[in-house]
Amino acid sequence: MSIAQISLPKGVGPHAEKLFDAITQASTADELNRAGGKAEGFVLGLESTKAIKSQVAESLYVAYDDAASQRATELA
Repeated sequence: MSIAQISLPKGVGPHAEKLFDAITQASTADELNRAGGKAEGFVLGLESTKAIKSQVAESLYVAYDDAASQRATELA
């Protein structure tokens, strides 16, 4: 799943894409962990401030997690 497929509030999409790109372009496991942590915190912040619905948050979590899993496999 890509971030573009998720309906996000105006202004959130570019930040979400930037975090997704950081995950998919990580060159080391440490860089991947940092990028994944930032993405998780970003979604948590949006969700806890009620900027996005829980279903949208879940979609973002899944997209970031899938990307991180794939990148970890590529780096291994």
